[in-house]
Amino acid sequence: MSAAESINWHEANQRYLMEALAEVRQALERHATPSEDRSAAFEPGESAQQALRDVAAAMSAPPALDTLCEVFGLSLFERQVLLLCAGMELDGIFTSLCAAALGEPRRTYPTFNLALAALPKPHWSALSPAGPLRHWRLLEIGTSEGFTMSPLRIDERVLHYLTGVQYLDERLVGFVEPMQGTDGLVPSHRELAQRLAATWSQAAGNRHLPVVQLCGNERVSQRAIAAKACATLGLSLHMMPAQVIPIEPRELEALMRLWDREAALSASALLVDCGEMDMSDAARESAITRLIEGSRGALIVSGRNRRSTPHRPLITLEVDKSTADEQRALWQSGLGAVASSLDGRVEALVSQFCLNVPTIKAVCAEALGRVKPGNGHSAESPNDLGTVLWDVCRVQARPRLENLAQCIKPVASMDELVLPEAQKLILQEIAMHVRRRMKVYESWGFAAKSSRGLGISALFAGASGTGKTMAAEVLANELQLDLYHIDLSQVVSKYIGETEKNLRQVFDAAEEGGAILLFDEADALFGKRGEVKDSHDRYANIEISYLLQRMETYRGLAILTTNMKSALDTAFLRRIRFVVQFPFPNAAQRAEIWRRIFPADTPTEGLDADKLARLNVAGGNIRNIALHAAFLAADGDEPVRMAHLLRAARTEYGKLEKSLTEAEVRGWI
Repeated sequence: MSAAESINWHEANQRYLMEALAEVRQALERHATPSEDRSAAFEPGESAQQALRDVAAAMSAPPALDTLCEVFGLSLFERQVLLLCAGMELDGIFTSLCAAALGEPRRTYPTFNLALAALPKPHWSALSPAGPLRHWRLLEIGTSEGFTMSPLRIDERVLHYLTGVQYLDERLVGFVEPMQGTDGLVPSHRELAQRLAATWSQAAGNRHLPVVQLCGNERVSQRAIAAKACATLGLSLHMMPAQVIPIEPRELEALMRLWDREAALSASALLVDCGEMDMSDAARESAITRLIEGSRGALIVSGRNRRSTPHRPLITLEVDKSTADEQRALWQSGLGAVASSLDGRVEALVSQFCLNVPTIKAVCAEALGRVKPGNGHSAESPNDLGTVLWDVCRVQARPRLENLAQCIKPVASMDELVLPEAQKLILQEIAMHVRRRMKVYESWGFAAKSSRGLGISALFAGASGTGKTMAAEVLANELQLDLYHIDLSQVVSKYIGETEKNLRQVFDAAEEGGAILLFDEADALFGKRGEVKDSHDRYANIEISYLLQRMETYRGLAILTTNMKSALDTAFLRRIRFVVQFPFPNAAQRAEIWRRIFPADTPTEGLDADKLARLNVAGGNIRNIALHAAFLAADGDEPVRMAHLLRAARTEYGKLEKSLTEAEVRGWI
């Protein structure tokens, strides 16, 4: 409907409503006039009926009154009762007419008794609880007097609807929110939207439309698919988070009835978003099931997992991530002509990041804006643009993870890592697997051959301080990826299902950006898997299997660290792609660590790395000693000397509950 048509419709709708109210006013006047014969039922005149038909015929869309009566199945009498109550709000004469018709000056309101006496084709069932006037809360009945003599009042939302004013019922605010249009869909998601729309179109004549559930982790895409399907059918879409659904049956029933009425008045569909639902919340799950089975209108349910309901079948559509080809097309479209000059950087973005349509558009806009002329860059600098695109993608993917894990800013490089060459080679191979995953899996077809074991997983084993976390930092720095530290001892829960839920949140949040996930303290979850003796053992194995399954399917790099590799079951180790053993450093390696430990700007004097290497400690402890010595030297405004290191070593050994031997510090000072 165009703006001009909308104005004309509202004017015509107002005329139609006034003409309809005139009929009811005439009935009241007749009933209020003593000289009239009240024994004959009032019937609207043909001229009045023709006037209504003429106005309706000239309108671009049916009058709101007619639409409401058709949608809720109102009889002629019920229609007139509704108009009687509307007249009280829209026509000042109705107040005095009601008092006159009831024969009591103080009764300046309509009652059911008055409606039965004054309006055409009356029937008692009109105000039964099952009748549409009360079932849909079109009217409210006062409680001041008996049922037939209590005041009747039209619901405010219904009154505004009759006048042509559309808005979301304020009683639904906080439960539902309108969904805006989409930023576009990739072809595979557009096809799902078309299937959803076709499903409802084919069932248009049925009493209830089938409920459609959109399954998967792509919440933004699920919403976009639902919005597109509804737009195709001319429906508005509103979203209700599952967390706000009342679990008390009466509250839920009232909300369902209110929404069903709203959906009918505004031609709306409802999307129940279960994406953040805790499946172990039995009361909430029961409420969702009751809502699905009791809803009358167009209903879509979105979430990670399929759900089933006993009495109402659900049609399931799986919403997968956009394909590599679809993401490639999005990047090329967003970057325009400059995409061809990025020399493979688009492929790297597609390989590493899995972003949705609006995020890719936002990344392209921000990156292009940052390198345009006048911002210190040239528009013809694809290397700069490629770096900016990568950095912006990392930033875009961070928010979901930041509340779930600790972000470590990687600064260490491969040259700073003191490890045997065999271990360094494995680390380089891990980085190579991350860089070339798209080429091997997609271009060379390994992903099509098998969907299992495509995740890149690694186990870093070694005593505390031997460089496991530093190695993860090195990989993150080499790959220019974010590194997130997750302490498994804090993730593991004694409550059944909680550990899996915590892990799922981390992996789901990390999926977009393919960040490196460092799961520390794997011993808290893994152990020698022996005979399953009780439910605790069984659930522990379920938790381990879930973690390994997610690591195997994670599109980034997931690293486990442990101090006790020997305690890990070999069956679990077989499912991890890389295992790196971090040995306790020997004297030569410790000397090399000492040579590299101080930054170039740190003033030093008389330090002997070979003597310092006699301290039988790991690299992490060496760092602690060096840092403490630097503070001691800074406090004395001196360069770092062996004396400072001796004092710092005593402090570190005390923390380790070890004794500093004479052999270790002989000749230091």
